[in-house]
Amino acid sequence: MKYLSIFLLVCCLFLRTGYTQEEYSFDLSEIEKKALQFGGYLEARPVFSLLDQESYFYLLRFYNSSVSKTASEYNFKALLDLSFEKGIAKARMRLNTDLSYFDPDWSHKTSLYEGYLSLRPSLHFQIDIGKKRLKWGKGYAWNPVAFIDTPKNPYDPDLALEGFTVFSADYVKSFSGKLKTLTVTAVLLPIFEHINDTAGSFNTLNFGGKIYFLLFDTDIDLLFLSGPGVSSRYGIDFSRNIAPNFEIHGEWANITCYSKKILDEEGISYDEEKAGSSYLLGIRFLTKTNTTFFLEYYWNGKGYAQEEIESYYRAIDRAYEVFLETGYENDLHLASSLSDYRTFTPARNYLYLRISQKEPFDILYFTPSITSICNLKDRSFSLAPELLYSPVTDLELRARAMFLLGKQGTEFGEKQNDFRLELRFRYYF
Repeated sequence: MKYLSIFLLVCCLFLRTGYTQEEYSFDLSEIEKKALQFGGYLEARPVFSLLDQESYFYLLRFYNSSVSKTASEYNFKALLDLSFEKGIAKARMRLNTDLSYFDPDWSHKTSLYEGYLSLRPSLHFQIDIGKKRLKWGKGYAWNPVAFIDTPKNPYDPDLALEGFTVFSADYVKSFSGKLKTLTVTAVLLPIFEHINDTAGSFNTLNFGGKIYFLLFDTDIDLLFLSGPGVSSRYGIDFSRNIAPNFEIHGEWANITCYSKKILDEEGISYDEEKAGSSYLLGIRFLTKTNTTFFLEYYWNGKGYAQEEIESYYRAIDRAYEVFLETGYENDLHLASSLSDYRTFTPARNYLYLRISQKEPFDILYFTPSITSICNLKDRSFSLAPELLYSPVTDLELRARAMFLLGKQGTEFGEKQNDFRLELRFRYYF
């Protein structure tokens, strides 16, 4: 109740200040494109959590430490976005630094999110070399066809993410018939010890591509990735506006062979190799009152079946009992090391819903929303109301609560937290 009260207090403050307006002036020189572009943001993000001390993921993290039922963490981020464009050449760099504190430890990491050179010798042809995001896929919360991309956080799909080092070439051609645009993209993906080392086997050069059509007013992509260092995969996506305020989209991807870590209830870990398909179908609908609905169904073919997740929980329970009796920690370390069980969506069957309202009650620069992700198999779900407000230019304030609801043995019922309150203060420059 303490953190719920804080969240409601923040709501009141947002509503109170939302009626104030800022005067803006228009200066043509401000929109003139400059060769050197410099920007980014600074962010502070405190998080307050109500822990579920009976959940299995709580046991994995805090089995040998005394942590109260409440916990706080403090996160700071600096993102630098620098680009230079002259003639046919453009260079871009995005550098990200994260600093976090969770009692009693500080941690920090600096990463080059993007750093690449782009050459456009003609209107139809472009070459990129370096580290960049390709952003394949039409889905909002998930992208099963994003074969060369870091997976999104479905609660923050627009977050800046780290790209991969690639060499890519694009050819674009326009037409006047039913086929209006054709774009062919070829991608080389090298994998070495310090280059794309999470993408596959070392010392290999892999090849991917995308063919984009604007056909019958429908956006269509055909995509693939193959090579000696990765398993072959291919897919298709589409997006179409049925009406100006109603869009449908979908994705389908198949991986010919992937390896999945399994932990059975006896605490024995083994690799399982198999083929699988993932797909997504979604809609985006905008009402006359500026309410936006995102609804997506996602089948995660690489995810764990319900019985596999339940075996994992039983393995944690068994390992914890062994630790209490003998002090032996290795079984808990093993369970904790299997990161595939702790992704945003480790299971197979999900439904995503996001509803946002732009400037309700004529409160300028204010957008409340609510997001829910439901595991359709075990019927557990998360519920995340959010307030977003920009009181002045370049300043963004966000308050978001998250409730994790489900019975014992379900995905969201076994998360580390029962409740989470996150405040974000972001200044753009």
